[in-house]
Amino acid sequence: MKRIAFLLGAAIVVAAPAAPLLAREAPVQTPDYSVGPQYDTTHVYVPEAEFDKFVASFVATFGGTTSKQGEFQVTPTKSLTKSQLALTPAGTVSVFGFKTPIPYPFGDERTGYLVTDMDAAVTSAVKHGAIRRITTFPDPIGRDAVIQWPGGVNMQIYWHTTKPNYTPLATVPENRIYLTADAADRFISDWTGFAHGKIASDNRAAPGAEVGQPGKTIRRVAIDSGYGKMVVFVTDGQLPWPYGRDMAGYAVSDLAATLAKATAAGAETLVTPSTVGGRQTAIVQFPGGYIAEIHAEAAK
Repeated sequence: MKRIAFLLGAAIVVAAPAAPLLAREAPVQTPDYSVGPQYDTTHVYVPEAEFDKFVASFVATFGGTTSKQGEFQVTPTKSLTKSQLALTPAGTVSVFGFKTPIPYPFGDERTGYLVTDMDAAVTSAVKHGAIRRITTFPDPIGRDAVIQWPGGVNMQIYWHTTKPNYTPLATVPENRIYLTADAADRFISDWTGFAHGKIASDNRAAPGAEVGQPGKTIRRVAIDSGYGKMVVFVTDGQLPWPYGRDMAGYAVSDLAATLAKATAAGAETLVTPSTVGGRQTAIVQFPGGYIAEIHAEAAK
């Protein structure tokens, strides 16, 4: 009996310290460092030989203008790339055509987000669950860092020495994130905390046809913030080509007309238009390999 009492007492002593671990930590409160969606760019890496073709095709499809093309070292280690912005009413892309091998881990980051305070924004991201893949470094016009969120979502945060002034967008593109349930809740919580994001919708029985999985249901979470729009697709990961390779979704008023412009400018339609979830949607591949979704509201 004494031995049983001793064992029970020891079990209570061992178990007691674990109890506080069950309590949830209070949400981290940090300022919003976003500037506006017209300053947030999708990073597009294309072969140097396809650089001009891609820029011309993208602008011909969506309209807009380009910045002056140049050759720069945009990484903290020695490298050289062609670089140019394509600023369209439907969203901005930063285009890179490296003339040297691409230093690690560049090419993995999907977006670049302008912030008001570089050091404070990085500190905030880390507090909200991100890790720094590259610590802050100078570039020719400011400072940068590359961070990663749960689920392997890579982003670049940047700050300019001279404050840029870009025209507001006519339509705000979606950053399209594909995750499994293993990481989705943590990513959504961490990102909305950092970005002061608001969940616009959370459909846990969305049609799988939207991601090439007819007959299945998925979770579709739409998030709005000062960094723009984001849609998180929570799936089993068993996605057919090219789903999961589309980094951004562009909203247009006339999908058929936009696809006609894209085709004339050398883009290929990978997924033909269909109506899913209240929108007409298609997926295209531009010269150089960049894959994007394009959508318009379905006719009512």
